[in-house]
Amino acid sequence: MSSRIKMPVTDVWSSRLLAGVAVLTVVHLLSGATWAASVAQLLLAGFLVLGWTRFSLMAHMLALACVVVSLFAMWRLPYPGIVLYEAANGFVFLAAFMAALAVLRLPAYRSRLIRRCGQSLLLQPPTWRYPMLSLGSTLFGIVLNFGVLNLFMSMIDKANTLGSAQGRVWLQEVRRRRMLLATLRGFTLAPLVSPLGIGVAVVLGNLESLTWGQLFPYVLASAVTLFLLGWACDQIAGPRPSASAAGNERPSLIPLVAFSLLLLALVLLVFALATILSLRLPQAVVIGVPLGAWVWLAWQCRDIGHAGVWSATALLTRRLPDVLGGIGNEVVALGSGAYLGYLSVALLNPAQLDGVASLLIAAGNWLPALALLLIVVLAQIGVNPIISVTFLTSMVAQVGLEGVSLPLLASAMLVGWSLTMVSSPFTAAMMIMSRFTGITAGQIGLRWNGAFLAASLMMAAVLFRLAS
Repeated sequence: MSSRIKMPVTDVWSSRLLAGVAVLTVVHLLSGATWAASVAQLLLAGFLVLGWTRFSLMAHMLALACVVVSLFAMWRLPYPGIVLYEAANGFVFLAAFMAALAVLRLPAYRSRLIRRCGQSLLLQPPTWRYPMLSLGSTLFGIVLNFGVLNLFMSMIDKANTLGSAQGRVWLQEVRRRRMLLATLRGFTLAPLVSPLGIGVAVVLGNLESLTWGQLFPYVLASAVTLFLLGWACDQIAGPRPSASAAGNERPSLIPLVAFSLLLLALVLLVFALATILSLRLPQAVVIGVPLGAWVWLAWQCRDIGHAGVWSATALLTRRLPDVLGGIGNEVVALGSGAYLGYLSVALLNPAQLDGVASLLIAAGNWLPALALLLIVVLAQIGVNPIISVTFLTSMVAQVGLEGVSLPLLASAMLVGWSLTMVSSPFTAAMMIMSRFTGITAGQIGLRWNGAFLAASLMMAAVLFRLAS
């Protein structure tokens, strides 16, 4: 008898519909067939209906907001069909994007290399534990997305025993908090620096004149700054390690180097497909990531025969419902955010559009810092950063700001997005952390991360203003 829990029929069909959305999105990208985009929208609607009972309250509220704003658009706009179709295409693309990233979890959770990496990170001496955990969760987050939080937090609790703290409960709690914060802060850097991240997909998708090559130096410098600030806050907040603990032998980092090379190969595959197929980078991710996941699976199954090709295909087909079954809330949150952001711009009349454009132009060199602060502040009252970033990038694309560095502005938005993930109680990362620790998301954001957030906002505002 199989040990696997059988999924309900509705969940299986919901996952199949999401897989169909991803496949049809690829067909549309490669052929430009409008029928594929239309059918993908219908399948997405079916996915939302079948998965409704499993969605969180936040997902329900966002989906209902999409319905309400759509009805308002149908009443307000003279030709609403075209606008709603384009907004739905944005929802479909992000659903396919999330499905593509989720496929990576299957070979990742089966990988012995990842298990060795996790143990190597957790066994680091106290002085190096924060940077190693932070960088490790950044790398793992590129592949596992939100799954890295559950994985790392489980490993931390297993490794952080009372015995390892010499029976001192307070030390065990301090270690747990520091390691959890290192994981959370590192994870929030993944969408900032990864070309496979959802934030980069939204920014590059709306700002078509911007390329990853132009954006990368700015986001890399921003990520390094946030990493160093986080490390400094950890060193200030935590007790000094004893001489005996500081002198412990560091475990080998060879598994982490091997994993980094694996990620590099995946990124190069995506860039190669973008060049060969003349696609935007986010579009190439939808094709290249599932292909890379299948090749990774085939490598794991290579000893079975036929170079693991048939075994990898069978495994991927059989386990796909399990992989896609748990990302419904993420799909709704990100897709509806893009949908609402697009419609909010479309609903502005010419006078309002000119007013917003005038505000953006008047901000001048302060615009990157103000955009960053606006994204973080709105996130504290429940406005998902994908809504604010979609709105801002859509406005910038229509206005065409002169005298403002587009890569600098885009990187400021991504930094703001990253900081919302360590501060806003409404983000998925904070909700996962709260559920695992038993501490409210507000306490984690303000008590645990308050000093880091304040230092990051001040530093980012100053640096972006100077860079402007």
